[in-house]
Amino acid sequence: MIQEYQLRILPEQAANEQVLRQYIAREKGLDIRQITATRILKRSIDARQRTVMMNLGVRVYINEVPTEEEYTHTTYNNVENKPQVIVVGAGPGGLFAALKLIELGFKPIVVERGKNVRERKKDIALISREHLVNPESNYSFGEGGAGAFSDGKLYTRSKKRGSVDKILNVFCQHGADPSILADAHPHIGTDKLPKVIENMRNTILSCGGEVHFDTRMDALIIKKNKLEGIETNTGKTFLGPVILATGHSARDVYRWLAANNVAIEPKGLAVGVRLEHPSELIDKIQYHNPEGRGKYLPAAEYSFVTQADGRGVYSFCMCPGGFIVPAASGPEQVVVNGMSPSNRGSKWSNAGMVVEISPEDKEIDKWTANNSSNNDGPTVLKNLRFQEELERQSWLQGGMTQTAPAQRMTDFTNRKLGSELPKSSYGPGLVASPLHFWLPDFISKRLSQAFIQFGRMSRGFLTNEAVLIGVETRTSAPVRIVRDRETLQHLEIKGLFPCGEGAGYAGGIVSAGIDGEHCAEAAAAFMTH
Repeated sequence: MIQEYQLRILPEQAANEQVLRQYIAREKGLDIRQITATRILKRSIDARQRTVMMNLGVRVYINEVPTEEEYTHTTYNNVENKPQVIVVGAGPGGLFAALKLIELGFKPIVVERGKNVRERKKDIALISREHLVNPESNYSFGEGGAGAFSDGKLYTRSKKRGSVDKILNVFCQHGADPSILADAHPHIGTDKLPKVIENMRNTILSCGGEVHFDTRMDALIIKKNKLEGIETNTGKTFLGPVILATGHSARDVYRWLAANNVAIEPKGLAVGVRLEHPSELIDKIQYHNPEGRGKYLPAAEYSFVTQADGRGVYSFCMCPGGFIVPAASGPEQVVVNGMSPSNRGSKWSNAGMVVEISPEDKEIDKWTANNSSNNDGPTVLKNLRFQEELERQSWLQGGMTQTAPAQRMTDFTNRKLGSELPKSSYGPGLVASPLHFWLPDFISKRLSQAFIQFGRMSRGFLTNEAVLIGVETRTSAPVRIVRDRETLQHLEIKGLFPCGEGAGYAGGIVSAGIDGEHCAEAAAAFMTH
C-alpha cells in the first residue's frame, strides 16, 4: 500500500529518515516495521514564526518496495538525417529548444558564440584574477548562458506547472539531484550545473544534432520577409528556420535587428546594485534566532518588495551562502551578479536590489543625455544605452578595472561616504565610492527609501555590516523581439522564432527552458505545414 501525507514538522525531524518514519508511524497510527520506504515529494520552509517548521509532502510505502523512477525520462531518438532547425545560443532557452526538437524528430544545429562550459571556466577565472574580459566568453556568453555560472536557481513563478516539471525532470535526467523535484525553491548550484549542461550537449550530439562553439551569428538571411538562415563570423552559413535564443546581453544582436528594420520594441527592466550581508546575520534575522540557522536549516533566503515614489523596488536573484561575481561582457563595463554553490556554504549572502524602469521613462532620457557622449541610435534601444552608460560609470568609479565601486548600506541611506569597506566575496576587489552621489537620483533615492522600509520589516537588515556593490543592470532584456502569440514566429519574418530571456519572453533558467520548448514546438509546426 502507498499513502501520501502532508506533514508540518520540525527541521530536525525532517532531516533524519528514521526519525521521520517514527513521526509518521506515531501520527498516522502505522506500524513502523511495515514502513519500507519514504519519498519526499514536496519540501518548503515556513520561517514566519519564531519556531521554524518544515512543510513536507511525503509518499509512504507500506509493505511495498518503490518501483517507480525518481524522475520521468524523456526519450531522445536519432535525428541525424531529419530536417534541421538552427538554434542560436546555447543557454537554457537554446538547449531546451534543441532537446525538444530531437524529441519531435528534428535535427538541431546549435550555434554558440562562446566556448564550451569547461573552456569557459578559464576565461571567467581571468576576469577576477587579471581583470581581463573576453567579449565572447564570460559570465553571459558561452555554453549554458548567463545561468551556468550564476547559481542554477530553478525557482519560477510560472503557472504552467506541467512545463516546469518537465524542465526539472530533464535536468535530473542529465545529472541534477532529484531533490530539485521536491524543493519549493530548487537549486542545482554553480559548482554542479556545468556538468549537467555538458551532459545535455552530449545528448544533442549523440542523437545526431550539431553544436558549433566559437561561432557567432552576425546576420540573419532574410528574403521577402522569410528567414532562410544565418551568417556567422566563421564565414559559414547555416540554412533553415531559426530559434533565436541569444540571451539578454547580446547587444550586437539588438543593434543588428534595429539597423535592419526587424521589429523590436522597448521593454521595461530593473536596475540597481548587489547588496551583500554576512550570511550569519541573514540567518539570524530570517530564522528569528540569535544562534542562526543551526544544524538542520539551510542558509536563509529573503524576498523584499515595496513601492517608492510610484516605482517598484525589490530584491532579485537572492543568493544565500553565495558570492558576487563580475558579469561584464565587454570593455569599459563593471556589472555584478550573484551565485551560490550547491552547499550554499560561503560567509556571505547577496541579492540584487533594483528599481523598476518603464519603457517610456523620461528620466532615463534626461540622465543618459547628461552623462553619455553616445546618444545616437534608434529610440527603441534607449534602455540598452542606459544600461551601457550605468556600467561605464561603474567602471570609471571602480578605477577602470573590474574592481567594483561599493558603499556600506547605512552610509548609502545617510548619503555619507565611508572610506573603509567590510570584507566581501567579490573576487576582483572593491573600492569605496559614493554610490548615492553618482547613481541616477531616481534610482538611488528610491533604493534608500526601500532600504529604510526593509529595515523596519526585518530588524537588523539595514546595517553597515552590509555593503552595496555597483551595478546590477542585467536583470532582463532591454527590448522585446516581437512575435505572434499563437505561432511564436516573428510578426513580420516567417521562420524566425524569438526565444527566451534575450527575446523578452522569460526571466530565469526554468522560464527560458519552457519558452525554448514552446519555440521548438512552433518551429516543428512551421516545418510540417
